[in-house]
Amino acid sequence: MPFKFNASWRDKFAKAKYRVTNWAEYNEALPRRGDVTVWFGEDAVSGWCAMRSGKRGGQQRYSDLAIEMCLTLRVVFGLPLRQTQGFVRSLLQLMELDLPVPDYSTLCRRAQTLLIVPDIRTAGGPITLIVDSTGLRVHGGRDWMRKKHGLPKARRTWRKLHIGFDPESGEFVASRLTTEHVGDPGALPALLAEVAGPVHRFIADGAYDGTPTAATIRQAFGADVELIIPPPKNAVPGECAERNAHVEMIAKGGRMA
Repeated sequence: MPFKFNASWRDKFAKAKYRVTNWAEYNEALPRRGDVTVWFGEDAVSGWCAMRSGKRGGQQRYSDLAIEMCLTLRVVFGLPLRQTQGFVRSLLQLMELDLPVPDYSTLCRRAQTLLIVPDIRTAGGPITLIVDSTGLRVHGGRDWMRKKHGLPKARRTWRKLHIGFDPESGEFVASRLTTEHVGDPGALPALLAEVAGPVHRFIADGAYDGTPTAATIRQAFGADVELIIPPPKNAVPGECAERNAHVEMIAKGGRMA
């Protein structure tokens, strides 16, 4: 990748300096960071209270939409549950909406079983899909005791997070969490199955290079999908004409080109 190409002499480069030329727009953007403009749409108001399930016993008073909105405001403003209840209550009073507010115990209880529905992609047409993975270390909660009392080191546990990103809309269209023993090509079929819309360009690093991976991508998105996967340094030409063109391009102009 380009950032690895310059890793050996990165410290010799002069730090880039950026000068602000649009002071008027920049100065106006700073006060807008503290602007709190919150409104409730008609769908949110009508779907605030939960529908009756038709079963015997107690019924839920608040819908999943209301709980999700309250918890979203909590995360955005970094509030505890009690302050979240008061914040939502004040917003409803300012907008003169006669809606009940979930208390903090209800928010805590419903948050454990709440199913977050992902947003549906609104942009039309095929997308550019960028796929990559990263390792996540699982902490056992005893690291501070291990450092303080000199306990023996436990075996590290890792998980791999595979993501699919759309650079045009800035959305993560797919994600998959696997164990450390699952490689990038092995998790690719399940990851591509989560992509709802068509894809016209697939971009990934050299870990996804190979004929089986290319066949999996074309089976999921069609034969016309453009594959941009840099082959490794020791790559040799094979049966795929597009990959052979990449190998020849790297041999002539270098990996950076």
